[in-house]
Amino acid sequence: MHLFFQPDFSSIYALTDDEAFHAAKVLRLREGEIVQVTDGQGSWYDAQVRQSTPKRCDLQILKQTTYEPRPYSIEIALAPTKNIDRIEWFVEKATEMGIDKISFFYTKHSERRTMKLDRLQKIAVSAMKQSLQAYLPALEEVGDFEKWLSTAQAFPRQKFLAHLPEGSMPAHLCKSVKPHQKYLVLIGPEGDFTPKEIELTQKAGFQMVVLGNTRLRTETAALVACQALHLVNSLGE
Repeated sequence: MHLFFQPDFSSIYALTDDEAFHAAKVLRLREGEIVQVTDGQGSWYDAQVRQSTPKRCDLQILKQTTYEPRPYSIEIALAPTKNIDRIEWFVEKATEMGIDKISFFYTKHSERRTMKLDRLQKIAVSAMKQSLQAYLPALEEVGDFEKWLSTAQAFPRQKFLAHLPEGSMPAHLCKSVKPHQKYLVLIGPEGDFTPKEIELTQKAGFQMVVLGNTRLRTETAALVACQALHLVNSLGE
């Protein structure tokens, strides 16, 4: 069975753009064949091809299933690495695991200060379809860390700063999380947060936690945090 992504499917009942081209030219779908479509917002459709062209593939809905969101939500906010391949890897794997939002900020030690979200969006869509999920994570470039931090603190959720300071050992993320909550975890750049940035996060209500006994690369730490939050919630069910 082929799974497609069409964000406005409930209003047009068709595949467009890249998805239509893939259906017509790559898969060579013909009238009468059955496909599945998700809008990335929880709806999943079984549908039958009515007409397929490279620009539009018209479908007839056979069945609609609505999936409820998880009883918790995960946002990972991180400073993107200089090597964009590592960020693309994280977006792919986090989407496969299940994540609600990925935000990118820039700190004093950031190695990269621009992001091409269009490519990351395509990677997220591909990973969502590969893992057969009905929800697509939101991707956002939030810009300057300190300016964004002043807005991030206003939302009611559990907020964590993943940081391994010298001379002390904060609690592990798994021991600090309460199940079935909204979570925001900050992951710093390869050069780490500055002392001022760490101070600001703690003033904004972020709890310092660790993800293990070793120093992890940015994208590894982000993925470990995502999995830890899923683990705590699965054990707490």
